[in-house]
Amino acid sequence: MLLYVTVGSNDPVRAGTFYDAALAPLGLVRRQESGSDIGYAHPDDSRCRLWVVAPYNGRPASFGNGVTIALEAASRAAVDSFHAEGLRMGGTCEGAPGLRPFHASFYAAFLRDPDGNKIAAVCERAE
Repeated sequence: MLLYVTVGSNDPVRAGTFYDAALAPLGLVRRQESGSDIGYAHPDDSRCRLWVVAPYNGRPASFGNGVTIALEAASRAAVDSFHAEGLRMGGTCEGAPGLRPFHASFYAAFLRDPDGNKIAAVCERAE
């Protein structure tokens, strides 16, 4: 359903360092980079689905209140690693790894990136 998602950054170098580490456990890699835009994709996907960008209008990036970008994780261990790597690279915790009440197998962790964007990793497999 979604073609791609963007998050704004005021410091693309810092954001790239954060996302490189936090997204690696989810199988996402930096695929493209152009100036202040960084694109991430699964190795087998021909298109970047997550972009870290400087806002096109030249104004400072800000995060959306109530916006969360949730990324699929292959395992609960990948969710744990996403969270740990994100914290290590300057993110802040918005919800430690654990089961959530959405359904019996909804295991997730939530982070804010260094620019304040809220991202999550979710594994919906029973383990």
